[in-house]
Amino acid sequence: MKDTISQSRLLTLHPKVRDDFKLFIEEAEKGLDIKLRITSALRSFAIQEELYSQGRTKKGKIITNAKPGSSFHNYGLAVDLVRMDGANADWSFDLSKLLPYADKYGIDWGGNWKKFKDYPHFEKTLGNTWKSLLSKYNAKKFIPGTDYIAL
Repeated sequence: MKDTISQSRLLTLHPKVRDDFKLFIEEAEKGLDIKLRITSALRSFAIQEELYSQGRTKKGKIITNAKPGSSFHNYGLAVDLVRMDGANADWSFDLSKLLPYADKYGIDWGGNWKKFKDYPHFEKTLGNTWKSLLSKYNAKKFIPGTDYIAL
């Protein structure tokens, strides 16, 4: 992974999934001869609230159905990706082409979801549900970005 922005965002992921995401992205880039960028990785609950408010209490289109604590981004277990065309993001790229690489590492794609398709989203939950992670968060007062929830 040569993209320095992606490298720094990768470091925010939970240590138990970081290497799998790195290898997934590197293999997809090589196999498809593309450059990917991580547009989002670990998110604070406050940032998640801002995103959730969009299209509801704030102007804009709804971009997430995940309230704070209900996104795997909040625990460092998800990334959003975009193909880069030089310095520009190519949001029209068919991210389903990444599936063989994601599947190899047990990474799920939001484009496969039934209700709210989230095409840039890839996650590795390690068998956790967001509810179980939120329960751990509430019990231990885990602070995203300063430490990692015990998995």
